[in-house]
Amino acid sequence: MIARRSLLIAALLAAPASWAKPPTSFDPRAIERRRLLPQATALLAATPRTISAIPAPRSPAGPQDYYSEGDYWWPDPANPGGAYIRRDGRSNPEKFDGHRDALIAFGRTVPALAALWDLTGEARFAEAAMRHLAAWFVDPATQMNPNLNHTQAIIGVNSGRAIGVIDTLQIVEVARASALFARKHAPGYAAIRAGVERWFAAYLDWLTTSPFGIEERDEKNNHGTCWLLQAASFAALLGRTDILADARGRLQTIIIPTQIEPGGRQPLELARTKPYAYSLFNLDVLAASAWLLGDSELIGWQTPDGRSIGGAIAWMAPYVADKAKWPLPPDIEYWNGFPVRQPSLLFGGLAQDRPDWLDLWQRLNPDPTIGEVVRNFPVRQPLLWL
Repeated sequence: MIARRSLLIAALLAAPASWAKPPTSFDPRAIERRRLLPQATALLAATPRTISAIPAPRSPAGPQDYYSEGDYWWPDPANPGGAYIRRDGRSNPEKFDGHRDALIAFGRTVPALAALWDLTGEARFAEAAMRHLAAWFVDPATQMNPNLNHTQAIIGVNSGRAIGVIDTLQIVEVARASALFARKHAPGYAAIRAGVERWFAAYLDWLTTSPFGIEERDEKNNHGTCWLLQAASFAALLGRTDILADARGRLQTIIIPTQIEPGGRQPLELARTKPYAYSLFNLDVLAASAWLLGDSELIGWQTPDGRSIGGAIAWMAPYVADKAKWPLPPDIEYWNGFPVRQPSLLFGGLAQDRPDWLDLWQRLNPDPTIGEVVRNFPVRQPLLWL
């Protein structure tokens, strides 16, 4: 089994676009060309802005150390000035978001520029992406330190938590873009490739060995799934077949069996105060992980009792097509922001020959503007995955 996994992962690294060819009537390059070309001017004009330029007054660390605060934590009316208290599903607008917003902008800009370069062959798109990659990963004066020791801090309680590791889900597609640049010899990438890969190697080591990284890996819900997709994406860039094989095994032996019921429901996400958005979010990350970690069969792969990512997509798709049919109470926040162009429909549609899912995917909004919706929609550039 291990040898077979290793062969599958080696094949993935050698030919990442060799499976699940789209049907001839489905042309994602044409779809993305129509979508991305109107964004080209704004993307080219975006200047690199890393966390080093964004002061974090409550951070206990330095200017190049990433810092964020817990979303659902609020001042305690009964104890002003004391430790914050939790209000699940309700985001505190006063929390420090500066570093996360910058990371999200980086995670949107570089992949979009990579897709535009791949579509057009115009060097200006690759060269613009190189400036952002160099600023975040290579330039000693502006780069982000490769750890998340101070994420999702709770005021008055701690200076960081393991669940904050989810924040770097925003750069999964930056790793995919970097892999594209390396594979297709993008202009300017040779000069910074060693620095980019050195950063990802250091961060992957932190992700897989630090107490926060290990704790997040072992989370039972979407946090564990997001750790998996990060580890897989960064490992794929670096050619770490050992980590890729372990991630595939974890997906099949731990994540799918514990997160998906035989009928396709995701009980850990449905138990939240935003069950619709959380179910979509985790499903997207599950499908992206399966797509990245092997071949199209992994999306349809089932446990002996019938648990599968394909089954979870099938359970959720009718409620994406018609949210009015959703059988649970609406989410307490951002109910009107979802669905968007959920990538689980794309990966599942290609893997399981479901043109209805591909048609639904095409009808949905690919470029939401609500900040919280954007944050929970991290797989935005399909050309980096196909």
